[in-house]
Amino acid sequence: MPLLSKKEIAELYAINKKHCISIFIPTHRAGKEVLQEKDALSLKVQLQQVRKKLAKKGYHETDITAITKPVQQLIDDNLFWRQQSDGLAIFIAQNYFQKYTLPIYFEAFNYISNSFYLKPLMPLFVGDGRFYLMTLQLEKVQLYECTQHSITEIIIEDVIPKNQQDRVGYDHEEKNLQFRTHQAGKGQVMYHGQEAATGKRKNEIKTYFRAINDGIKPLIKNENIPFLVASQDYLFDIYKSVNTYTNLFDKNINSDLKASDILNLHELAWENISSVFDQERKDKITQFLDAQGTGKTAIGIEQILPKAFEGKIDTLFCQNLADIFGTYKEENNTIITTQTEENETSISLMNLAAIKTFSNGGNVYLLDQENMPNPHSKINALYRY
Repeated sequence: MPLLSKKEIAELYAINKKHCISIFIPTHRAGKEVLQEKDALSLKVQLQQVRKKLAKKGYHETDITAITKPVQQLIDDNLFWRQQSDGLAIFIAQNYFQKYTLPIYFEAFNYISNSFYLKPLMPLFVGDGRFYLMTLQLEKVQLYECTQHSITEIIIEDVIPKNQQDRVGYDHEEKNLQFRTHQAGKGQVMYHGQEAATGKRKNEIKTYFRAINDGIKPLIKNENIPFLVASQDYLFDIYKSVNTYTNLFDKNINSDLKASDILNLHELAWENISSVFDQERKDKITQFLDAQGTGKTAIGIEQILPKAFEGKIDTLFCQNLADIFGTYKEENNTIITTQTEENETSISLMNLAAIKTFSNGGNVYLLDQENMPNPHSKINALYRY
């Protein structure tokens, strides 16, 4: 599943035109919502609001129709709505249109300013660290590189035996190979009944698994990345005995599922391993709380926004579904906040802080108010020192 890259975020942020339109809606992968065209209706409602805003800004009806034509075409495209994920992000400007089907949930929202609203995209880049997933069977073994939102197969057929039987007499040789990856599509991962694994049979399996471990070792050199195995329990116990990868996850995904769609297996894998990556967010909140009063933290947009421009923010915490509007002059760090976005010169200052923090290598978390390090402020920051 292709996702937005950091480069694409930078390209979106670089677009600066009089009226940049950002639209977000939640979508559905299947079910009655798709059949009843509820997602298309949701986009239609957002489009109506955008048209009203553009009219209020002085656009003629013909110009509004022209600039929003690609959105209307999406609304009318029945096939498009049968190929959705969890959220849809649309970015429109004069002579520019881009859409992203993404595996994150959005509240329905639209925004018009001189640049795009990118803050809702930040969850794609935090808390979804990479991990490896291996489906381990005697008949077939597959290896994937994953994040929370993506799964890509790593081709290993040239470096491991095809199956357990082929391992008999198999002389594993070091090969100078060019490894390649391709995007995983929907497929079937088949598991079969558990066999007795004692004595000679267990040793044969162990020999086979040792060849797998040795074969994939050159492909997974970064041992900071967790490695998760989907297999029957008895197979995982044997694999652990020959594994040499330091960061093997200590619990396997049990193979009671006799047939699993690989995308469903990926979701199950994330459920099992997500706590590993959520720990980073928890650690950053702890650092913030411990550093309060030392000058290493800040609350409030007036303190935070200039530091975001200077690249001094390690982690930014933004209250989800909240915003701060106003104007900012970088040359003298002048910030004036306003009540709403309706002012022609106002922009989302939280969006600006998030994008600047992100583009300078910081982390950006969108949190519910009760989960903010300091819940009395819509925006908190942990500085780099």
